[in-house]
Amino acid sequence: MATAQEQNNVAAHERFDHSKEYDNSGTTQNGGAVDRQMTHEEHAIAKEAARFGYGPLAHVNTANSGRLPAFGGEFQPGLYKPVTDRKFANPAPLGLSAFALTTFVLSLVNMGTRGVAAPNIVVGIAFGYGGLVQLLAGMWEMAVGNTFGATALSSYGGFWLAFAIILTPGGFAIESSLEASADGAATQFLDSFGFFLMGWFIFTTILLLATLRSTVAFFILFFTLDLTFLLLGIGYLHRDATGAPNPPIVKAGGFFGLLASFAAWYNALAGIADDSNSFFVIPVAHFPWSVTGLERKKKGDKATV
Repeated sequence: MATAQEQNNVAAHERFDHSKEYDNSGTTQNGGAVDRQMTHEEHAIAKEAARFGYGPLAHVNTANSGRLPAFGGEFQPGLYKPVTDRKFANPAPLGLSAFALTTFVLSLVNMGTRGVAAPNIVVGIAFGYGGLVQLLAGMWEMAVGNTFGATALSSYGGFWLAFAIILTPGGFAIESSLEASADGAATQFLDSFGFFLMGWFIFTTILLLATLRSTVAFFILFFTLDLTFLLLGIGYLHRDATGAPNPPIVKAGGFFGLLASFAAWYNALAGIADDSNSFFVIPVAHFPWSVTGLERKKKGDKATV
């Protein structure tokens, strides 16, 4: 009775065509034509192509062609450390896009664009896109091992959900309840909302400190967002003569909110664009004192020696 190993050897012997001449690399020589066997890498690429066809979805990162995703798009203030054999796509561009769109619309309302003053339209976006989708992206950041991205995206997803709950017209009655407790005066709600915004200013300042050794694009996003929360908080706490939120300060907060939304979209694009779908790479400008900046400086010094 032949063993399994002996059977495998016989099968391999039968597959070897003795009518062909083989060179040392495992290819066959047929009248000058080379019949080369596929390498393991080529086999993996062909397998992916069979599943997805040819295009961006069929791209396989190998040891020879591996490249790190764009820094800003990974929502990671430190050097990007890819998770080995991760099954998730990069969730950061999704979370950044959800944050950007919701912030963009609210900032236009805060600036009084085309006379729109009530933020009712933002409630739906905050529930669906800025809240739910961004929260999910934050959870996926946790799955791929990005602590900063998980903390930031999940927290701001929670911010938009809380914002929508507070301002849902006739829904949770938070504003009317606070006004009723102050004999109909709006000061109770405006002060409470100002406290809410100042709390997010403090939280954003903490995240801002973690970007000081990252990139200019990443720092600008959190710097403009920090100013947005600060100005809006001051606008609700330091009201005008009529007792309404201070219009110039709120508009200034809306302006910096617009800057933050475009910075978020820029960082999202940095995470989406690569050589499989774009003709250019999005620059994110590393600080000279960042880890990447110092490494580049060392390489430059060695090159001049």
